[in-house]
Amino acid sequence: MSKQGLRIFVGIFSLVLLGISFFIGAWYGYENRPAVEKVLGVAGQKSPSQLENVDFELFWDVWSRLESEYVDKDKIDREKLVYGAIRGMVGSLKDPYTEFFPPEETKQFQQDVKGKFDGIGAEIGLRKSILTIIAPLKNSPAERAGLKPGDKIFKIDDRITTDLGLDEAVRLIRGKKGTTVTLLVFRDSFDRAREFSIIRDTIHVETISTEKKSGGIFVIRLNQFSESAGVEFKKAVQEFFASGSKKLIFDLRNNPGGYLVVSVDVASWFSESGDVIVRERFADGTEEVYRSRGYRLFKDIPTVVLVSGGSASASEIVAGALRDLNGTKLIGTKTFGKGSVQEVIDLERKSSLKVTIAKWLTPKGEEINGKGLEPDIAVEPGEDPKEDPVMDKAIEVLEKM
Repeated sequence: MSKQGLRIFVGIFSLVLLGISFFIGAWYGYENRPAVEKVLGVAGQKSPSQLENVDFELFWDVWSRLESEYVDKDKIDREKLVYGAIRGMVGSLKDPYTEFFPPEETKQFQQDVKGKFDGIGAEIGLRKSILTIIAPLKNSPAERAGLKPGDKIFKIDDRITTDLGLDEAVRLIRGKKGTTVTLLVFRDSFDRAREFSIIRDTIHVETISTEKKSGGIFVIRLNQFSESAGVEFKKAVQEFFASGSKKLIFDLRNNPGGYLVVSVDVASWFSESGDVIVRERFADGTEEVYRSRGYRLFKDIPTVVLVSGGSASASEIVAGALRDLNGTKLIGTKTFGKGSVQEVIDLERKSSLKVTIAKWLTPKGEEINGKGLEPDIAVEPGEDPKEDPVMDKAIEVLEKM
């Protein structure tokens, strides 16, 4: 081989060797690239710029190992992996009212909000991560079956409730009229959990009821802050004055709440125009203040408010406002403590996020959420349905006013 041929051979060999070294290096780098890049490459996604400084290495490492090591690779549904990861992320907040809904659950949630449904007629919530009865509605299947505020639901039919979100639990309890749902329930007075089989029905809620008692005492019992509750309460106000009564018992026991604007409207009968009814505090510390419309006809009427562990949300707003503004006595037991505001955000792929965006505070700044309102005069409800020691105490207090 000539010197020129040898130089050409050496040059070609060097290029080949360099190419091999390059590809070996590239292969090694590819195989040892960060786990996030492995998974993003599989999923065809790009990491959001606002998360570039967050260390997701453990998360992506787990995903990468599932992709490479899991035995039934054909059973890997990457969309479900994403949904599951999001559920875990949202669940870590330990806020029962912040939930992620995949497409099917989003569709069901939207129907729940818009429609009228059959069920057992009980407001439920999560207390210390346990599914709990806030209040059975009056004359509902739940009340007739014997459910009470504070009852803890361990199972819905065959589903254990520890891994259920609040809205999913509601959907399981609801159903067609005439069908049966079985709840495994524990109550503090029980020695063990008991099953309650309840036949679902169409729920008709009596918004308000009134009663005239002796001694010039009048009772207004508000069962929920429904859309029509403002109009119904106005009628009750007219009935109060037409009866010649001088004192008022405002019964909010087992009232699970409802519309914020209605709670402000009702509280306006007890307050001056411009009085703060409730404060809504957001994550950045800013507040939106809801003020009285100043109907004030009950402003100077001796009044007591009855509350219970089933008094939640809008009923806590009104009870807290009357206590802070007028010094109105709360009689009964500690309220539920549901004082937060949720917003539903539409996401991609027809999924959605229901997220807590604010908390409610009483006019004097007391936070309601997770704490509830302590009664000024604590009275436990009686076991005998024919007796009402809370009402008896309210009458006793008013007779001295």
